[in-house]
Amino acid sequence: AATAPGKKITARLKRTLPVRGPQAPTLSELMRWYCLNTNTHGCRRIVVSRGRLRRLLWILLTLSAVGLILWQCAELLMNYYSASVSVTVQFQKLPFPAVTICNINPYKYSAMKEYLSELDKETKKALETFYGFSEGKSKVRRSVDEWNSTGSDFFQQIPLLKVEDFSRIATDLRSGQKRKIEGSVFHKDSSIVNSGDSNDIIGFQLCDANNSSECALYTFSSGVNAIQEWYKLHYMNIMAQIPLETKEKLSYSADDLLLTCFFDGLSCDKRHFTRFHHPLHGNCYTFNSGENGTILSTSTGGSEYGLQVVLYIDEADYNPFLVTSTGAKIIVHDQNEYPFIEDIGTEIETAAATSIGMHFTRSRKLSKPYSDCTETGADIPVENLYNKSYSLQICLHSCFQKAMVDSCGCAQYAQPLPVGAEYCNYKKNPNWMYCYYRLHEKFVKEQLGCQQICKDACSFKEWALTTSIAQWPSTVSEDWMLRVLSWDKGQKLNKKLNKTDLANLMVFYKDLNERFISENPANTLVILLSNFGGQLGLWMSCSVVCVIEIVEVFFIDSLSIVMRRQWQKAKKWWNDRKRARPGKPPQAGDVERQGHDNPVCIDEDLPTFNTALRLPLPQDSPLPRTPPPNYSTLRLETAFTEQLPDTLELGRH
Repeated sequence: AATAPGKKITARLKRTLPVRGPQAPTLSELMRWYCLNTNTHGCRRIVVSRGRLRRLLWILLTLSAVGLILWQCAELLMNYYSASVSVTVQFQKLPFPAVTICNINPYKYSAMKEYLSELDKETKKALETFYGFSEGKSKVRRSVDEWNSTGSDFFQQIPLLKVEDFSRIATDLRSGQKRKIEGSVFHKDSSIVNSGDSNDIIGFQLCDANNSSECALYTFSSGVNAIQEWYKLHYMNIMAQIPLETKEKLSYSADDLLLTCFFDGLSCDKRHFTRFHHPLHGNCYTFNSGENGTILSTSTGGSEYGLQVVLYIDEADYNPFLVTSTGAKIIVHDQNEYPFIEDIGTEIETAAATSIGMHFTRSRKLSKPYSDCTETGADIPVENLYNKSYSLQICLHSCFQKAMVDSCGCAQYAQPLPVGAEYCNYKKNPNWMYCYYRLHEKFVKEQLGCQQICKDACSFKEWALTTSIAQWPSTVSEDWMLRVLSWDKGQKLNKKLNKTDLANLMVFYKDLNERFISENPANTLVILLSNFGGQLGLWMSCSVVCVIEIVEVFFIDSLSIVMRRQWQKAKKWWNDRKRARPGKPPQAGDVERQGHDNPVCIDEDLPTFNTALRLPLPQDSPLPRTPPPNYSTLRLETAFTEQLPDTLELGRH
């Protein structure tokens, strides 16, 4: 009970004194309190400066400093996500890469004639009609199996056409009949070889089997390109129907392709090569594939210590309509990479020695947020159809193959088969050609979405190649060299070798310097925070505590003031709404609870004792009176129940 008056006085002082600091009732008072108490000198100078000009100058200086801080911090954040490139060169023993070799001609033409006889006949007839070629009676052997009857009907549906001056009338080169061209025209221009009349355009028309009005005419100004494209189109139809085991027998064996082999100065043979079948290049052979768990390496650079092979090309057994060049294709790659011969293969020519020097480079890029690359490809929503380590090419080819299966109902012949799919052929999928060309057009124009989904790999190996060519064999050594090679392989070849059937290949390291290119973050988190602190201290003499203070005042406290004001407004609106309800009788004491304007108070502060005395009285209320004194409080009461004897004697006297 003794502390009750003290508590009441403290409560009255809290209500009477102005509220400052984070509990200020208005934003202006909060900002004024912050400027007077903050460690940033510019804000304090705005409040305490005398004169409008000086205050205006301090406002401009403070705002300029804030703008510079924001600009510099934004630059620091942008630089934080940048990377610096470092190159490290090491001299050491290097692993030798895998070297895949393919004959440019995928299959022996002598073994393929029974499957291609009808197609070759149609091609020769088109050449004779358009160019006037005449070989007399065809020497191509006709087959009696299913390829001919079905192929003949299909050649009638998609024949070669001659279009004059881009008109809508085309001549069928097979029958000589004219037809009207419907649909779009896609002209694939080329200036390699043109026909005698520059206005003659050769091409072929593809139509939707389900809708004959949906057609597309593909034209070429070069007759060579037109015939080759048309031939490959039907060639893939035929090859898609031949079993894999049969195609492997129709292609070249390791004994057929390889004549001699040396690696690192030691002799090697076909046991060091691994065969894999490529749909477009037939049987290919990979040296140092690593399938047996062993990867060869070399400790010496130079052409004498690399791979040296002599290849037998056999030009006489080439398909004259499928390929127009002679030689072999090679590709240098890592053991875990798929060899994309058709995309990045290097061609080597016959009757020449091709030397390929290599420089080995390993590259490593930073993933997100520094670059948009992928570590393993697991985050790419595309199934890897090649069973090799991820690469951008694998992703693009797999994405197109998946789109091909989804849109056309079958898989494109040049790429691996997805699970449960089969290669397209005109027997089961008569509409696949039109579908494939339309889909490939979208792919090239990046409308299929594959280029947006697929990403570069963050780490990869690269062998930079330098190629040089020399005549081989030389004129003075040609005779004895061909005799020796014919003697070594004579029993299998059954004919005398010609230098145009041979190709000499050397693949070696030019030096044993391994170059490692890596990306490193240009800034670490510690450097970023240090730079932030330097900018804040330079422009605003501010620290991390000052930043926390700014966040507290400008966000937390300001938000609480705004929310408090909104709550008071909502509460007042609710009370006014309750009082304004019709039919509610006035309650006793409503007059006392209702507030009224005080004409004496001129501000929003709580009334003091003097101003409270001058407040007007409510109407119809009795005048306040001073209560009468309680005289019982003046009565003296003793704490003793009996009076002492000495006090009694004093009382008598």
